[in-house]
Amino acid sequence: MDMTGSSQTPYLVELNPGYFEYQLPISVKAVILWRDRIPLLKNERDEWELPGGKLEVDESPETTLAREVREELGWDAEVGEPLHSWVYKIRPNRHVFVLAFRATYSGTKEPAYSHEHKELSLVRLDEVDALNMPQDYKTAIALATAPRSRPAH
Repeated sequence: MDMTGSSQTPYLVELNPGYFEYQLPISVKAVILWRDRIPLLKNERDEWELPGGKLEVDESPETTLAREVREELGWDAEVGEPLHSWVYKIRPNRHVFVLAFRATYSGTKEPAYSHEHKELSLVRLDEVDALNMPQDYKTAIALATAPRSRPAH
């Protein structure tokens, strides 16, 4: 791998000679189980993804995620705990740090999608594995929908 911090690796910054650190955009995503289905959006790469978006300056991840879900689905979701994180290598010169959260929506309004995506689907859990979707999104969905263990009394 080219470790020069060049145009091929714009996500790397050389802090000291030979020592590089990631400098990545941060994306926050929501796993929402609503009526036994997960809302997924199709992006410009024809991949399914979770609703969410880039962290903005002076916004917490939870505030960003609530705003993004409102913009992308028209829902006022409650953001829960973080579930899973990873560096998504979209292209060789484009990496993004992704943080997925559990979120809930208790309303009755059907989701609507914005111009940012090509399609919206409410997907059953048994359909997730067959989708064209990065594995880490599938992992986040599995973590969010796994039965929660209860503390022993």
